[in-house]
Amino acid sequence: MRTTVARARRLVTAVVGAVLVAGCGSGKPSAQTEASPASASTAPFGQQRVRADLEAAAAAARLPEGLTELGGGESPTQGSTQKERKRATLTARLSPCMVHWSHGPADASPGKSDPAQMRRQLDLVLADLVASGWAKGDTDDEVPLGNDGTSFMATYKKRGWTLHARHYALSAWRHSTAMATKDACFAQVTDEEAALLDD
Repeated sequence: MRTTVARARRLVTAVVGAVLVAGCGSGKPSAQTEASPASASTAPFGQQRVRADLEAAAAAARLPEGLTELGGGESPTQGSTQKERKRATLTARLSPCMVHWSHGPADASPGKSDPAQMRRQLDLVLADLVASGWAKGDTDDEVPLGNDGTSFMATYKKRGWTLHARHYALSAWRHSTAMATKDACFAQVTDEEAALLDD
């Protein structure tokens, strides 16, 4: 059974969790895969172009460089149990279909202590993505997390890719993420495979 649209958000959240737990690769493109500016306009819209969009949007928001990574970076042989190895294999298979950006307290400039700053910066990133052709979804969700926090989620689409943006604010802690996934890859994820990522 294929993953439904209703489960897509949950699946992406699970993938983000798996990526954050496993860690990502260096995220640095090789000389072979990095597109030159001249070829970028004619190249298909793939992982490198998505990364370029995210990096340009982060730069426009005056955020530090190097916060965008490609794929999951998890080795298919990791894990001591069969389930862990299956999860690692799935993450490796989906790796060419993911671009992850994350901005947390460790990335903030020294002396920047305004707790709302990170959310404003995410809003600038998202506005720049819209300006570069990402279509905003119908709804933004901002929900309370206990008595002293909120969680914001928004979805954007561009040329066969879906980007899930999130911002978490818990007391004094803030964290923003964006995970772009290629729709065609994630449409092939079965319910059984999705369950591997949910755990």
